[in-house]
Amino acid sequence: MHELPVTESILNIVLRHAPAGSVNRIVRIFLEVGELSELEDEWIQRYFDYLSKGTIAEKAELVIHRIPITFQCDACANVFEITRDALQDMHCSECGGTECKLVSGKGYYIKNMEVI
Repeated sequence: MHELPVTESILNIVLRHAPAGSVNRIVRIFLEVGELSELEDEWIQRYFDYLSKGTIAEKAELVIHRIPITFQCDACANVFEITRDALQDMHCSECGGTECKLVSGKGYYIKNMEVI
């Protein structure tokens, strides 16, 4: 259910950034969503379809690209990708260190949108 407020925020942002008067319709919205965000693509689209009714974004397609989980090792500064399943046994692929900082994979943002 946490997709609802996120989707509402996405809709508000694209409506605010659609150039007033020169956009008839928002056709596609390109999103970058981190693998750790726990947002489900299907539910984001469903909520968007519901919330956008009657707006210039009605029937817009959400194109969702998943951002991989990446960490940076505190010991050697190596940046490496890891799968969600491997998080419990996480270690640096270069030096084997286990003290690492999350670089990407948790957030989400609007990359761009296609309008007519």
